Amino acid sequence: MFKFKALFIGLLGILLFAQFAFAGPTYERVMKTKVIRAGIMTDSIPGAFYNDKGEWVGFDVDIAEAIAKRLGCKLERVAVNNKTRIAFVQQGRIDMSVANMTHKRERDKSIDFSITYFFDGQKFLAKKGKYTKWEDFVGKKIAVQQGTTSEINVKNLLKKLGDPNYEKNVISFQKESECFQALKMDRVAAWSTDSTILLGYAAKEPGKYELVGDFFSDEPYGIGLPENDSDWRDAINFTLQDMWKDGTYMKIYNKWYGPNTPYYFPLTRSIEMWP
Repeated sequence: MFKFKALFIGLLGILLFAQFAFAGPTYERVMKTKVIRAGIMTDSIPGAFYNDKGEWVGFDVDIAEAIAKRLGCKLERVAVNNKTRIAFVQQGRIDMSVANMTHKRERDKSIDFSITYFFDGQKFLAKKGKYTKWEDFVGKKIAVQQGTTSEINVKNLLKKLGDPNYEKNVISFQKESECFQALKMDRVAAWSTDSTILLGYAAKEPGKYELVGDFFSDEPYGIGLPENDSDWRDAINFTLQDMWKDGTYMKIYNKWYGPNTPYYFPLTRSIEMWP
């Protein structure tokens, strides 16, 4: 009995030590290992996606790579989706989530966020020439990604516009590519999410789709970070600000959203800068 207790206490001690060591400050561990594990999407055009050559590319990919380079680290890319990007931060499986994630107060209860590094808003994407305004979608099926702020925003808008079946008319899918496929096959009248994502998919088939109506939400993107780790949060914030100050940010932005790209999206705001 004594041996069993001793063994149990020993194993418990090892587990507690391992947990303590793993849960240490992110900044210290990253500076020691020189590796940053970043959660990045895989089908969010042009934020982060696989191109025709099978390369993992996009705005978020370049932002994450630039952050790692400035901190003298190697970037380890970890595929995430709308369901795992927060959980992976909480579980310590990634050090930051660079995954077109809107900073919401509700999400801030679970993880911390950097300053806003991208500014977007939500719209509808539909086949060209079929709809002209929000009201046209009352009573129609709308595709959204499951578990996103976009899903909530569309339901609230349709309810406000008087759609008695707004709950049933919002159809949830797991992936952005599935939403686009549903639109292509006329299973839904429109797909609604952040406008830059819609622009990305519409560019795959030029001239067939268009954005409808004005923005009906603000979507400020933040980098998801572990809770209560101010040194790491400061490192990310300072790096983003330095990238803005020396032009690195705009170089990356124009590469993906500039006037000479299929995803043209004029920048309307500036990153928060601290003196």
